[in-house]
Amino acid sequence: MNTTELSKVKDYKHEQFTDFSVEENKKEFEAALSFVNSQLEKEYPLIIGGKRITTEAKIVSINPAKKEEVIGRVSKADQKLAENAMQAALTSFESWKKEDAENRAEILFRAASIIRKRKHEFSSYLVKEAGKPWREADADTAEAIDFLEYYARQMVELKDGAQVKSSEGEVNSYNYIPLGVGIIISPFNFPLAIMAGTAAAAIVAGNTILLKPSNNTPVVAAKFVEVMEEAGLPEGVLNYIPGSGAEVGDYLVDHPKTRFVSFTGSREVGCRIYERAAKVHPGQIWLKRVIAEMGGKDTVVVDKDADLDLAASSIVYSAFGFSGQKCSAGSRAVVHQDVYDEVLEKAVALTKTLKLGSPEDVGTYMGPVIDANSYKKISKYIEIGREEGVLVTGGNTDDSKGYFIEPTIFADVDENARLMQEEIFGPVLAFCKARDFDHMMKIANNTDYGLTGALLSNNREHIERAKQEFNVGNLYFNRGCTGAIVGYQPFGGFNMSGTDSKAGGPDYLILHMQAKTISERLI
Repeated sequence: MNTTELSKVKDYKHEQFTDFSVEENKKEFEAALSFVNSQLEKEYPLIIGGKRITTEAKIVSINPAKKEEVIGRVSKADQKLAENAMQAALTSFESWKKEDAENRAEILFRAASIIRKRKHEFSSYLVKEAGKPWREADADTAEAIDFLEYYARQMVELKDGAQVKSSEGEVNSYNYIPLGVGIIISPFNFPLAIMAGTAAAAIVAGNTILLKPSNNTPVVAAKFVEVMEEAGLPEGVLNYIPGSGAEVGDYLVDHPKTRFVSFTGSREVGCRIYERAAKVHPGQIWLKRVIAEMGGKDTVVVDKDADLDLAASSIVYSAFGFSGQKCSAGSRAVVHQDVYDEVLEKAVALTKTLKLGSPEDVGTYMGPVIDANSYKKISKYIEIGREEGVLVTGGNTDDSKGYFIEPTIFADVDENARLMQEEIFGPVLAFCKARDFDHMMKIANNTDYGLTGALLSNNREHIERAKQEFNVGNLYFNRGCTGAIVGYQPFGGFNMSGTDSKAGGPDYLILHMQAKTISERLI
């Protein structure tokens, strides 16, 4: 590794977000949007063993803010092509696993550099295909860059293994080796960051992968695969196979040669993958490893002595960033009864200032939800909310042009109501009143999930108690419960939120490897 790359290992800081109040930055982003608008309706092939394969069956990716607009048409894999991809990955693994770890890391550094130079272009694809407003798209791209560089640095640190003791006349070593072929199943909500992060972690650890991105955002994934090729990734290490979860996903999860599955998505699908992966099939000589992040029902808790303006903004921005389509979204506000009315009033007032509209407009805070199914599901929860609580703002929906749902708040919701228990994955927030701090902690922990949470408080005793009692993988104080930064707040949750894999953390790469102890007697 050269001096420049080694300096990146030592001096890393996370990718900075773009300040769009600077006119030059705004113009650069507008130019990138204009370019991406000129690239719509292109066809994207599968990539298997370095070969581009076009199929008759297509996934048609549409703009969720403008339903008639086609972002791209992506070839769709079937089981036969999935098997071809598996064989290509198995073949490539034999050479890739022997590749020097620093060389693998350098490919990720190069990919990060390419994306950084094209940052606004990638963000514009996120605006168009995922419906992300400018700032959300910019943060997604920045996180992808962070993942690539962070995992590259981590691999350099892990390449020599861990120290173990040796006795007189004997030398012992403890090294990490790759697992094999992995299936990467990535979500629509961070279609660049999570997709790139899960793929890059597996690859830099020496594995080969089959990448099945969300069918809502396959074009973003295709552009990332192009970057990895440009960065020098050998053929067959990354095989791009969008397709049906029921057909291709199940087939690959069941496959006896699949060594691990890295999944981000819903609890329902994650549990199904976990169950299927546990079964040993004929010809399978290992237990498959599953890395799963499956969502949350996250709570912002407000103590009676909190800064109430900070509390309101933390609640609102945690709930409605990217239309609530984050597994970390704070969809529950649990507020001490003494300040409940004031916090609710401030949150409603702030919510009414949020601009809902086209994500291509720099002033838009909230764009559409991702597709018709999400729109229908969230709309049903709004109807449930009308029965379970008091609608205080929002509640209107419009799918005439795109899948738009107003930021919606229901007040006076019971702690055991469906709105407080079930993951909605949309811009719907439930307010619940708590009697005291004990009651707050009880409500905060009363779901099946345990991903993120936040406590707004100036009471040191309560803060210390929450550190012990608030059972989530990512706990924040006096801020919102979204916005984990790679390397700063490793991300992953407890209980039905998944395997607590802590993406962007020091233990993550090890999940993609196995440890080998070697003992040599000196003679």
